[in-house]
Amino acid sequence: MQTRALKLVALFVAVGTLCVSEAAAQGFSLPPLLMETDAFEDGGIVPAKYAMRGENVQPGFTFSNAPDGTVAYAIIFHDLDVAMGGNTSDVLHWIVWNIPASAGGIPEGSLPEGSVQGANVMRRNAYMGPGAPAGPRFHHYVFELYALSETLDIPTTSGRAELLEAMAGKTVAKAAYVGRFRGGS
Repeated sequence: MQTRALKLVALFVAVGTLCVSEAAAQGFSLPPLLMETDAFEDGGIVPAKYAMRGENVQPGFTFSNAPDGTVAYAIIFHDLDVAMGGNTSDVLHWIVWNIPASAGGIPEGSLPEGSVQGANVMRRNAYMGPGAPAGPRFHHYVFELYALSETLDIPTTSGRAELLEAMAGKTVAKAAYVGRFRGGS
């Protein structure tokens, strides 16, 4: 039994190595794109200041190490721990696109000129901070950052599906930043 387990591990390592080698041969590499904030640590607790029932202030982020050819950024902010409407959708708290690459990020509580906010789950074009209820566990909120090779021409009524469709073929790198939150914390 132990020999079989070792053979399976060796097989998984070999397949993983082959996949990585094949990806490298096709020009694949992990992009160095970073997004960072002083508001809370990556994986840390989101302070009430940034929460829906707090001050609901959009945190500021800096973006760095974008690939050459990055023209703009987009952000999708969502709560992974909620299934909406009996399907796999989660809660979309905020989307924004056409953040100029030259801005190097977004300041706390505002967006650089030219940025466009789309419709969140409440159909509002605004930041909606974390709003998980009090309870035994934290919800995981993800800020996904996309580096884009061109700006997007979609209406401000667009939601996540339209944004993802518009970004297809224009995404040159992606990064994520995670915060945890639960009501009463």
